[in-house]
Amino acid sequence: MKNDLLTIGGLTVHGYGLMIGIGFVAAYLLTEYRAKKRGMDSDIILSLAFYTIVSGIVSAKLLYYATVFDEILEDPGMLLNLGDGFVVYGGIIGGVLGGWLFCRIKKLPFFAYFDLVVPAVALAQGFGRIGCFLAGCCYGLQMETPFSIVFTNSDFAPNGVPLLPVQLMASGLDFIHCLLLLAASKRLRADGQTAALYLICYSIGRFALEFLRGDLIRGSVGRLSTSQFISLFILAGGIALFAAAPRIQKKKR
Repeated sequence: MKNDLLTIGGLTVHGYGLMIGIGFVAAYLLTEYRAKKRGMDSDIILSLAFYTIVSGIVSAKLLYYATVFDEILEDPGMLLNLGDGFVVYGGIIGGVLGGWLFCRIKKLPFFAYFDLVVPAVALAQGFGRIGCFLAGCCYGLQMETPFSIVFTNSDFAPNGVPLLPVQLMASGLDFIHCLLLLAASKRLRADGQTAALYLICYSIGRFALEFLRGDLIRGSVGRLSTSQFISLFILAGGIALFAAAPRIQKKKR
């Protein structure tokens, strides 16, 4: 795969950036559509998206810096490289905090909007992982299988060796996750339970897929990768929220 898809004059279209852009647009359109269907204020979706995206990007970058802190001490110039290096969990945590802050400012029910947004988050992640595949980052273990792929022009993945296409596996799970959340949201009545289901499913899927990742520059906590370690807390938080959501809603009534 080549991350540089095409060049028009001095403008180069990168596969990763294109997929991220498509993911953002698709997520926004899905959220706006669902807001209208639910009788929620769709006019504030763009502002909500701005808060969550900016806070998510900043948090994703900060968590990446935390995973490579030793390298930054040796080469502080890494802090100036703002284009590469983001951790998805940082984006999720930062996005949630940004959404909570926005809802506090606008006096909106946070869990209702959290439920509204999470299927679109899973959708955006699906496109984002396709971008990872095009760039060759977040690559899988070196393994000879009928489904393995070989990169020849990647700046991130090792070239010329068979690798598990873990990016596409993650993308497929993200799209399935989106459909699952859309279906579940029609049955779950308590605000916060759809969001909790997102946290539960994503943390389990991410924990499992980490075993198939071949890129080692991701930090670790003991025998677990940084993302696996965080997944344990996200899973616990998701289960707790799912169980507590009905009681929280009853108290508000």
